[in-house]
Amino acid sequence: MVSIFGFRSRDPARDRQTDISRLDRLAKLLDQIAAEVEAEKNGLENRYRTKATNAAFLVEAMENGAASSSRSAEVSELTKSILNCERRIAALARQNELMKDLRHSLDAIFDESVERSSTTKADFAKPAAGTG
Repeated sequence: MVSIFGFRSRDPARDRQTDISRLDRLAKLLDQIAAEVEAEKNGLENRYRTKATNAAFLVEAMENGAASSSRSAEVSELTKSILNCERRIAALARQNELMKDLRHSLDAIFDESVERSSTTKADFAKPAAGTG
C-alpha cells in the first residue's frame, strides 16, 4: 500500500498475523504458568493432608498417653508447617485466579481482533450506499 505522501504501510493481513502470533505466544506462556501453579498447589495440598493427618494422630496419641508429652515440639512444628501450607495454598489460588483472568482478557483481545477483521472484510464486500 502506498499513500500520496510516499509512506508505505504493511498489509493489514500481515499485521493481523503478527498480532495473532504474539497473542498465541502469550497464551502459551500463560497456560504454562497456570499449569506450574496448579502442579505446585496439588503437590502442596497432598503434603498438607499428610502433615495434618500426622499432627492429628500425634495429638490423639499424646492425649491417650501412647506418646509422651515431650513430643509437643513436634506438634508445634507440624502446626507451623500446616499454617505455612495454608498461606501458600491461598497465594497459589490467587495466582491461579490471576492467570485465569489474564487468559480471559487475552481471549477477549483476540476475539475483538478477529471480530474487527471480519467486520472490515464484510464492509469491503458490501455494495456502497445507493448502488445495487
